[in-house]
Amino acid sequence: MADGIFLERRGVPAVSLCTDKFHVTAAAMARLHGFPDYEWVEVPHPIASLSLPEVQSLARACLGDVLAILGVPE
Repeated sequence: MADGIFLERRGVPAVSLCTDKFHVTAAAMARLHGFPDYEWVEVPHPIASLSLPEVQSLARACLGDVLAILGVPE
């Protein structure tokens, strides 16, 4: 979350990914860093135990949300 916010502050478009278990923490961090309306993509928790094909599938599933936050048409 912090990395995405720091990049945005420097004018670099970024999207943070966060697992749903950390939704409250992500929102608090965005507020703490002065970005209460910061948008991020939430994915199911956990992801550390996923296989490469599962991570690739998850990435494909959330790509539309990432592009929408960046303002890029699909």
